[in-house]
Amino acid sequence: MPIEEKTDMPTLCELVDKVKRSVDPAKVGMLACHNGIVRGTSRAGDPAEYLEIDCDRDAWNRVLEEVRTRPGIAAVEAFLNTGRREIGQDVLLVVVAGDIRENVFPVLEETVNRLKREAVLKREKLAGDGRR
Repeated sequence: MPIEEKTDMPTLCELVDKVKRSVDPAKVGMLACHNGIVRGTSRAGDPAEYLEIDCDRDAWNRVLEEVRTRPGIAAVEAFLNTGRREIGQDVLLVVVAGDIRENVFPVLEETVNRLKREAVLKREKLAGDGRR
């Protein structure tokens, strides 16, 4: 059964449309996207129940400001779904628009990695660990 999210989180398509409306189409040759969801296991393979997610907004804004200045990049937009997120729910959306893939793909990877490392605060509830 699909999980129904009750949130104001945009869909990935809505975020892509927002980016497309905000850029000069003459300067954009591609969009690259990331849609992170809650996995059913930890990175170590242990069964997970859910994630509690919060955000350091200052770090979030700093990362986005920096990656938007990279060569060939026309726009970078991201959205984080905070609070308790169940397995299968969307968590992190990122869209990068730019001139060519050699510029866009590295910025997408950098943005996702830096947001997760510097701005996203999460606590994973593993099955059977007793934390709530």
